[in-house]
Amino acid sequence: MPRSDTTIPRPAWSFREYEPVGIDLGSPAAVSAYDRNQGTDPDADDALLDRLGVTAGTRLVDLACGTGSLVVQAARRGVEAHGVDVSEEMLAFAQAAAERADVSAHWHRAGFLDYDHRGRLADVVTTKSALHQLPDFWKQQALLNAAAMLRPGGTFYLWDVIFSFEPTESAEHLHRWIATAGRPEGQGFTTADFEAHIREEFSTYAWILEGMLDRAGLDILSRTFPAPTHGEFVCRRR
Repeated sequence: MPRSDTTIPRPAWSFREYEPVGIDLGSPAAVSAYDRNQGTDPDADDALLDRLGVTAGTRLVDLACGTGSLVVQAARRGVEAHGVDVSEEMLAFAQAAAERADVSAHWHRAGFLDYDHRGRLADVVTTKSALHQLPDFWKQQALLNAAAMLRPGGTFYLWDVIFSFEPTESAEHLHRWIATAGRPEGQGFTTADFEAHIREEFSTYAWILEGMLDRAGLDILSRTFPAPTHGEFVCRRR
């Protein structure tokens, strides 16, 4: 799949978003394994869509949609659902899932930084387990772009590896996370996967993200941290 025609030209100094860090997802087998390890759950997707008030007629954009489960569940509801991802293999997997479900969605090969949303502004923009692919400077640019595609009063949802612990406690919490989250090969993400995430990817602190969200014109409605290493923000576009 070529890069989407809904992309903004980027300067040569822009972050190389089409060369994502972390787990290699360059083959169908790797994407299938990723989907399995993520624990794709249509019921969980539906519960989130309910929480965000997504019903027939809603326009939803899922940035870095991955294997597309949330987009497919939204499309089942009669939503105008857009899935955006830089990975050709991810989008191929997502499209196949939509075809099996006999639903229609819009798929765009584009990134946080260069997706150019066309037409009516979105009611809901979501991103799950992906913003950590960008360093903090570029996270801010991504959030500005996400806010720009939302209508005033629209909802922005973020879930990710987000650190709510104090910086002085980082070693303690990261060691505990790695020790408890890693699974045997073939049964989920491994200890090595989590070590690579911390070493090579760009998860950041909640207090940094809060400032970025505010500067993007997004008011935080709720923040939840079920673990010191994970969190979500639900925001409203000013």
